Amino acid sequence: MNDHPSNDSAGKRYPWYEIIEEDNLEQGDVFEKCPVFAIASPFSLAEYRVTGLGAPFDVLERDVIILTQSCDLVKGRPKVNEVLLCPIWELEKFSDKNEYVRHAKGREEIRQGKHPGFHMLNACNLQSFERPIRLVDCHRVFSLPLDFMRGLASSRASRLRLLPPDREHLGQAFARYFMRVGLPVDIPAFKK
Repeated sequence: MNDHPSNDSAGKRYPWYEIIEEDNLEQGDVFEKCPVFAIASPFSLAEYRVTGLGAPFDVLERDVIILTQSCDLVKGRPKVNEVLLCPIWELEKFSDKNEYVRHAKGREEIRQGKHPGFHMLNACNLQSFERPIRLVDCHRVFSLPLDFMRGLASSRASRLRLLPPDREHLGQAFARYFMRVGLPVDIPAFKK
């Protein structure tokens, strides 16, 4: 079932999402309240080595989106053992934590793709999956075992999937964030 299409500036209509009810995985699949793991803070490697106790992990629930390429997740022919995920946040809730996102100028720059650490997802209007505009936060990356993610998909009745070309746009934004190169000396700015 496809999302109600949204209009672009030329009046064309494209669906952003569809509802998935199977365990196949693709880039752009959204998992809400997905368990992810983080080393508890503070963590001392020296103490961990001396005591021999397991590392203390926190289990967090996050809304996440798959960034691993769909071709690497094909059922029966996987090319990876781990699935790469980034958290997604409701724009309004994230703006409470982030000064840049709080202001209209920052939101507009993110919408235009001028801030490589974030990617904006349109609101979803599908029945029972109404969601506001959300942000993909590329600053934080999780990975979970492929078998675990397939099991999670099987255990849930349905979930959202971001559709092309928005899925590829997200993948490109994620790649841009990680392929940035900082130069030691930049070309001087031209004076007006």
